[in-house]
Amino acid sequence: MSSLQPVRGTHDLMGEPLKIHNYIIETARNVSACYGFEEIATPIFEFTSVFQRTLGEASDIVNKEMYTFEDRGGESLTLRPEGTAPIARAFISEGLSRLTPLKLFYQGPMFRYERPQKGRTRQFHQLGVELLGVGKPLADIEILSLAHTLLEKLHLTNPARLEINSIGDDQSRNAFRKALVTYFEKFQNDLSEDSRKRLTTNPLRILDSKDKKDQELITSAPQLENFLNAESQKFYDDVMDGLTKLSIPFHKNHKLVRGLDYYCHTVFEFKSDALGAQDAILSGGRYDKLISDMGGPQTPGVGFAAGIERLILLSKSAPKQKSPVTVVPLGETAEKEALKLSHQLRKEGFTIDMGYSGNLSKRMKRADKMNSKAALIMGDDEIQRGVVTWKDLKTGAQQEIKITQLSSFLQQMTSDD
Repeated sequence: MSSLQPVRGTHDLMGEPLKIHNYIIETARNVSACYGFEEIATPIFEFTSVFQRTLGEASDIVNKEMYTFEDRGGESLTLRPEGTAPIARAFISEGLSRLTPLKLFYQGPMFRYERPQKGRTRQFHQLGVELLGVGKPLADIEILSLAHTLLEKLHLTNPARLEINSIGDDQSRNAFRKALVTYFEKFQNDLSEDSRKRLTTNPLRILDSKDKKDQELITSAPQLENFLNAESQKFYDDVMDGLTKLSIPFHKNHKLVRGLDYYCHTVFEFKSDALGAQDAILSGGRYDKLISDMGGPQTPGVGFAAGIERLILLSKSAPKQKSPVTVVPLGETAEKEALKLSHQLRKEGFTIDMGYSGNLSKRMKRADKMNSKAALIMGDDEIQRGVVTWKDLKTGAQQEIKITQLSSFLQQMTSDD
């Protein structure tokens, strides 16, 4: 029977979690639209090189987590593990440089082979935005403002805190990288296995280690902010000044580096203590060389992504949906008339459920379970007289309504939903 179970790290979305899922996406779509972003949908798989070239050969995603397979034509394909690289690919292949500055919103499933844990699954869902073609701090501030507004709309700004850092330009990072290597080489035997590997491949990632011994060593390690050149420091100061002007609270975190090779200057995470160790709910940063490194024109970019599963864990419930009205036909003739009536009422915008089978008591219990506002009961006698019986399921009160007056009556009775 194991083949009939969901694959480990995947799950079926239904009921209240799906309602919250859709509410989060719709809220993000609406907030992004207010900032002038248009939606884009990229394929869920790309040529493997799209991710190998952009995420970095030394990244955990490329080394451990990508779902990569060879198709029947011998091409190496990968299920997308994140959303920025596919958008950069689309920017190049679709010739979108003529449209810059370009603001794009996306959402959909992503795939990473990692140990399933709270808020992190192998098929997970992300939403995100990318602002392409603007190299000024103003773009970073706008992206951070959008993220803050989104979490505010989702009522998540209280548990979420913004942590921000600058990893500077190439010159700043190269100087910092050399200092880090010099420092950590003295403690090679004390570093975790992953950090020893990162010492030669991506030493900045050591700062992101959760290993206790690593964290003790990191405390006395060189700090990136001491290696920022004048240009990088001004960029960082301008971003923080913009956040202050917008009254968006933030905390500087000099250990924050983000895990992908393409980032520069601003990096940030919104975190929540309610999620335990995996506390990031929305993350992003600037990536000015990503598109040119992929073979496209020099195009600066900045954006963020948020894990929808983690946002669901922090969301208590979706907004209340419209309560349906349940049509309850009694008898074959009434069933046909009820079908016509339900069709007409739905076309007029009313939320109508149908009580299909069982005795009247059973149908009324189902209507109550569906959180119906009321039931419209139709029998042969009602049809002959051109009426339906309206029964309020909250109070038990009932009255007859002429079918010709039903639309205006329903408009009045459901106006408070």
